[in-house]
Amino acid sequence: MCNLFLFKWVTFTDYFRAMDYIQVSILLAVGELRETLLAELSEIGFDGFEETDTQLNAFIGGEHLDKYELQSLLTPRNVSYTTTHIPAQNWNALWEENFEPVVIPDFCTVNADFHTLDIVTPYQIIITPKMSFGTGHHATTQLMLTQMRDMNLKGKKVFDFGTGTGILAILAEMLGAAQVIAIDNDEWSYTNAKENVERNACKRIKVREGSIETLEDSSFDIVLANINRHILLQYAAQIYGIVNGTGVLLMSGLLKEDKEMVVGAYCEAGFKFIQGSELDNWIVLRFEK
Repeated sequence: MCNLFLFKWVTFTDYFRAMDYIQVSILLAVGELRETLLAELSEIGFDGFEETDTQLNAFIGGEHLDKYELQSLLTPRNVSYTTTHIPAQNWNALWEENFEPVVIPDFCTVNADFHTLDIVTPYQIIITPKMSFGTGHHATTQLMLTQMRDMNLKGKKVFDFGTGTGILAILAEMLGAAQVIAIDNDEWSYTNAKENVERNACKRIKVREGSIETLEDSSFDIVLANINRHILLQYAAQIYGIVNGTGVLLMSGLLKEDKEMVVGAYCEAGFKFIQGSELDNWIVLRFEK
C-alpha cells in the first residue's frame, strides 16, 4: 500500500518546463531510518517522495543529482537502492491524474478545483499543492483531520505549526476558530498556504513565514502540529509555553514506534497525554495542559 505520493510541485507556469527526473528507489521498511533519510534526502535536493511498506522512492531533477553525495549518504546505511531516469513530461497532467479527492466520511473532503465530486460532506477544502507538502493523502493529515472533527474549535485561537498547504488551518476556521495563525519556514509552503486560504475564502487566518521563534502571539487555545518527530521533540518546551492554561495540543507526523519517546518528552514538558490513534503505522497524539 502506498502511504504517500507527494511531489513538491512547481507553479502552474513551470509545470510544462522540460525537466528530466531521477528516481532513487531504496529498499527500506517503515521505521526510524526512513524518516531520517526523508529529511536528509530533502537537504541534498530531492523534492518528491513516494512511500510503500517496503520501499522509499525519492525524486530529484536530473541536473541536480550529485551521485557522489547520494552514495555518501546511502552507502554507510547499508541499504540497497536503484536509480531510474524519468524523461521530461507534462507534470501538470500527471499531478491531475494522480491527485484523487480525499474523503473523511460524513465530515470533510479535500480536493482540487478540477475534481467533480459525487459525495457531499459538511466541509470541503479546495487546494492546489504546488511545491508544498500536504495534499491530505498522507495518513498523518487524515489522522489530524479526523481528530479535529471531535474538537471544539468555536471561538478558539489556533496555531498551525508547519502549515504546509494550509489544510488544517482552513479546516480550523471552517470549524469556527476565531483566529488562526499558520506558520511554515518553507517559502513555497508559505506562498501556497496563502493562496489556498484565499481560494477557500477564509478571513480569520494569518499565514506567516517562519517558526515559533518569530511568533508575536504567546498564547493559543489549540496548537496543531503535523511535522516530524525531530522538530516536535526540539520544540516541546516552546510549544508548552504557547498553549494556554486549558489548551489542547494535537500532533502527528509520527510513527508508532515514536509514541513512547514523544509522549515521555511532552509529559516531561508539562503536558498530560489524553489519547492517540493510528493509521498505516502512523499516529496522532492529543495532549492537554
